[in-house]
Amino acid sequence: MAELPEKDFAPGRHQVLRDHLMSEIRRSGDPAPTPARASVRSNRLRPAFGAAAIAVTAAVTFVLLTPSGQETGARPPVQTAATLLEDIALAAERDRTLGGIRDDQFLYVESELAYTLHEKGRKARLDPVHRREVWRSVDGLHTGLLREDNHLGEIPLEPDLPLTESSMNYRTLQALPTDPEQMLRWLNRVSRGGESHDQNVFVQVGEMVQENVVPPAQSAALYRAAARIPGVVVIPDAVDAAGRPGVAVARVDDGERQELIFDKDTKQLLGERLVAVEDLPGGQKKGEVTGSSAILERAVVDEPGRRP
Repeated sequence: MAELPEKDFAPGRHQVLRDHLMSEIRRSGDPAPTPARASVRSNRLRPAFGAAAIAVTAAVTFVLLTPSGQETGARPPVQTAATLLEDIALAAERDRTLGGIRDDQFLYVESELAYTLHEKGRKARLDPVHRREVWRSVDGLHTGLLREDNHLGEIPLEPDLPLTESSMNYRTLQALPTDPEQMLRWLNRVSRGGESHDQNVFVQVGEMVQENVVPPAQSAALYRAAARIPGVVVIPDAVDAAGRPGVAVARVDDGERQELIFDKDTKQLLGERLVAVEDLPGGQKKGEVTGSSAILERAVVDEPGRRP
């Protein structure tokens, strides 16, 4: 089997990497390769955020007037990750865009993304932004589809069998807690992959909201649980892969910062971005974007391959 470039980033990292790996194995009949880097440095699946959090906050313009009407030099309040995530949770609770979903249907997500490629003998480089479409089974029992405008092409997504509490299909997500503390306990229980447990939990949140649809009550609980993860901060100005500006909640780990980017007004998820916060072993310099995505459309369709 031809060796594929290794990637530092893709939305729904763990699940999608599993999908890709199993599809390549089925195509070739070769035994499963040992992933030296599949979205991570240092022999583990990890997108990019973590332990040495950067204290960045978004300032809100604020003016105090004295009784005479003169401005004071009062320090403006700041928007914390907790307050931003509460606003995002409230927006998620009110979102009834998708309803009446049948078990035999599919959740369609269209996105644009770019991720870092690692090829032997070459410096790590950012793949060009390209289109990606995913059709995921609502109940996890039907074969879905992945289409990506790069070497992956078109790949069937096998059913989520056996179904477990960590399966990412819509019906399983509907059974998750709606209380933030219980949701956090679930995240702590199912999160895997990296050396930092807090990082793993933040990774899990990102995976659930990127190429997926989380029911409103569970989505709100998820964001409120994310506010309780140590090291989560606000990035006031972030840009997704489509060039749309937004505000992000982020975490730093192992030299990279992962940002979940939201529209500043609607608080809807726009996409994700990874940024090097130090020079990285792959050759990326501090400040370089190492991965980026933009969610363009979410919908419910009747069969894989069909667009809204």
